[in-house]
Amino acid sequence: MDRRGALAGLAGTVLVIALRPAAAATLPRTETTESAIRRFAGDNPIRPGRVTLDLPPLVENGNTVPLTVSVESAMTPEDHVRRIGVFNERNPQPNVVTVHLRPGAGRAQVSTRIRLADTQRITAIAEMSDGTYWSASADAIVTLAACLEG
Repeated sequence: MDRRGALAGLAGTVLVIALRPAAAATLPRTETTESAIRRFAGDNPIRPGRVTLDLPPLVENGNTVPLTVSVESAMTPEDHVRRIGVFNERNPQPNVVTVHLRPGAGRAQVSTRIRLADTQRITAIAEMSDGTYWSASADAIVTLAACLEG
């Protein structure tokens, strides 16, 4: 083999290695779900209730999962939702989203689409104006995972 053939072979090998898909492996977690929730709520007790989490129980594609969080609140200056946090168990980052609300929002409801890396439990927590925290959780079975490297 001459020098030109060897260089062409080496360049082809480098190109194939550079363009091949990486092995599908989930990204490492940045922190635990429990620590992310504690960062959100501190040491305050979190009670079930007042929060409704709508999430499909069976998700065909984890790349776009519809999610709606509603909180029972009058949304008045005396009784309103300050923040809503959504947390997951298996995505690379446990805090999916944090939404800040004010009494003028009219309704304590947030809808979005999220990515899910795998079958997991999603938890929504609402911080109320009186300093209490309320939550709801839902499980989602994901058949085609998202949040993969590669």
